Amino acid sequence: MAKQKKSKKEKPLKQVKRTKEGDITVKTKEKIKKKDFEEILETLDIELVKLQEWVKQKKLKVVVLFEGRDAAGKGGVIKTISQCLNPRVCRIVALGIPTEKEKGQWYFQRYASHLPASGEIVLFDRSWYNRAGVEHVMEYCTKEEYEEFLRSCPEFERMLIRSGIILIKYWFSVSNKEQETRFQERIQNPLKRWKISPMDVESRSKWVEYSHAKDNMFAYTDIKQSPWYVVEADDKRRARLNCINHLLSLIPYKDLTPKPFKLPERKSDEHYVRPPKQEQTFVPQKY
Repeated sequence: MAKQKKSKKEKPLKQVKRTKEGDITVKTKEKIKKKDFEEILETLDIELVKLQEWVKQKKLKVVVLFEGRDAAGKGGVIKTISQCLNPRVCRIVALGIPTEKEKGQWYFQRYASHLPASGEIVLFDRSWYNRAGVEHVMEYCTKEEYEEFLRSCPEFERMLIRSGIILIKYWFSVSNKEQETRFQERIQNPLKRWKISPMDVESRSKWVEYSHAKDNMFAYTDIKQSPWYVVEADDKRRARLNCINHLLSLIPYKDLTPKPFKLPERKSDEHYVRPPKQEQTFVPQKY
């Protein structure tokens, strides 16, 4: 009987291994190869463009929150989603430390100013959930402010949804071991060193505190109207594909992308004379 060829897109694998101590470990999936990843991503990118056109023409308002531990892969998936989209339709919001003025505002106020207008998608690289995570763990807010956030956040989100906003929340889950590996890579790679901050380093020593904070945050804010969707993120490529595929499944859309068309021939103008190139300043051709 001829053997059936395995699909390149799906990599089911069951490998049984025995450690030196005699324990048995079972690995159910292997990492997706780069070629397979790019092939699947190309298909998903086309669907994202279709979704973009649907959001634009139907004047929808979409908000997607990306939360998780440091180095969990939030920035990577946001970049992957937005790379083929129109930045006038799909915006990325990654706010820094609040100013003194913002500290005196209603907590949700500075985030509300970045919410989408009709026909826009906004991707929040961290969001108002900073208060339930880093601000609480690092004691940047008071206990009263933290408790008030947990009470008011579900109501704030219900209000957004009633106003017509499509709100989607993702939590990227990364293991202690994988986070350590990614931190070490960032430290050693000068192109990625900017990604790790003193705050990230300090968070390593507060792993348990962040775990408790996340559990409590879910207990209060994982509501029916805006549930949390957890993305297993130890495998970056698989996490990106799974997240994008899931995002596409949450918003029903149809293909409204413009159809191919023929470019008209350029009209020639015999009276046009181009200025001398010597009068212009060109970038030196070093390469």
